[in-house]
Parts: sequence; C-alpha cells; structure tokens
Amino acid sequence: MNDIKGKVVLVTGGSSGIGKAVAELYAAYGAKVVISDINRPSGEEAVQQIKAKGADCIFVTADVSKYEDCKHLVAATVKEFGSLDIAVNNAGIGGEPNDVADMSVEGWLKVIDVNLNSVFYCMKLQLEQMLRQGKGSIINMSSILGQVGFNTAAGYVAAKHGVIGLTKTAALEYSAKGIRVNAVGPAFINTPLLDNLSAEMKQFLVSQHPIGRLGEASEVAELVVWLGSDKASFVTGSYYAVDGGYLSK
Repeated sequence: MNDIKGKVVLVTGGSSGIGKAVAELYAAYGAKVVISDINRPSGEEAVQQIKAKGADCIFVTADVSKYEDCKHLVAATVKEFGSLDIAVNNAGIGGEPNDVADMSVEGWLKVIDVNLNSVFYCMKLQLEQMLRQGKGSIINMSSILGQVGFNTAAGYVAAKHGVIGLTKTAALEYSAKGIRVNAVGPAFINTPLLDNLSAEMKQFLVSQHPIGRLGEASEVAELVVWLGSDKASFVTGSYYAVDGGYLSK
C-alpha cells in the first residue's frame, strides 16, 4: 500500500496488543507514527522497536479519558509531523466484571470514560484537524461486543455499542467532507487484556469461535491498515468484525 508512505498516523493505546500491532504495520508501510498510552515505559519501548526498523515514530503520554490529554495529544502530533492523516482510536479496558445490579457506579463510569468518552474526545479533535486539511481517515476500535451482549460486561458492552453508533453518525456528517470513519470489531484476541484469565476461561473463549482459536493482534492490524489506506476509499460508516466466526452463531 504505497499510499500509506509518509502519512501521519496516531494510535491510542499503542504500547501493546492490537494498538502496538497496528502501529508496527503502519510503520512498516512507511507511515510516520505517533503512539499514545498511559504506560510510558512500554510505549517508549514500542517506539524504539519501530524506530530501530527505520521508521519515524514518537510517543506521547495521554490518558484519553481526559479531554485535555486528548487535546495535547492531537496538538503534539501536528506539531511533530505537520498533519494528522489517519487516527486509530484503540485505547480501552475490560472494565469491572459484574452483573448489572452488582456493578459499582465507579466501575461503570470508568469503563464508559475510557472506552466511549475517549473516542468522542479524540474524534472531536481529530475531526477538527482533518477538516482543516480537507481529508482524513478515522478507525475506531469497537468489539464483537458492540453487536451482542456478554455476561458480567455491561459497561464494556454498552461502550462498544456506543462506539459503533458514534462511528456511523460521524461518517454521515463528515464523509462528504473527505473524512472517512469506520469501526472494527475484534473477537477475543491474544493480548494483555486476557492475561488475568484462567486457563479454563481462555479455553471457553476459544470454544466460542468457530475457527477454533483466539485471534492475533496482527490479524486485526491488517484490516485497520487497509481501512486507513486509499484502497478503502469508498468505505465509510461501516463496522467490520474480525471474529473467527463468533458473530455467525
């Protein structure tokens, strides 16, 4: 994808997992990449790994659940590289595992802040910059749980459903102005988000995917990079599952 070369790409939650895989693949195609995360040590390590392969990459610390951090992040991106061509709003957490009646208000608010409000904050600022440029592409990381429910994950499910609605609405508002907006819905992927699960729970999750395994971050990255490229020039307002058949059940 030669059109990716020289583009400026911002990836939130980019220090590990899907975000890191996305950043690495964009860099491999010649993009200038900004990685953002709350985890500075792992973020800077990811940047060094990318730079060692000859790509331009910087790290910006940001808690994207805070609007001022998002504002600083977009400004720092433009200051460093002069533009913002592709934004991948990937940062997210699993949230408090509880049934609805047992979920704490604090737990609910935290997952909504990190998984949904952050996408709004980032998109608002990214869109302002892309409107000045007259073009851009935004990819929001939803989930298969943006389409279906899942026990003990009400906050996460609600947030990821909201990301899809926000994506579709922004696409309606800005596609005619040169900005495409799409959402990606991974199933359960081998990332640090699953590190605290028991072997039994992981095996249960495997059993829910007709393909017979969990996904890999690199497989999600392939779709995200395609959506940011000119090869997806007629694709906007869409939701794409990367789910090993999970949603076909």
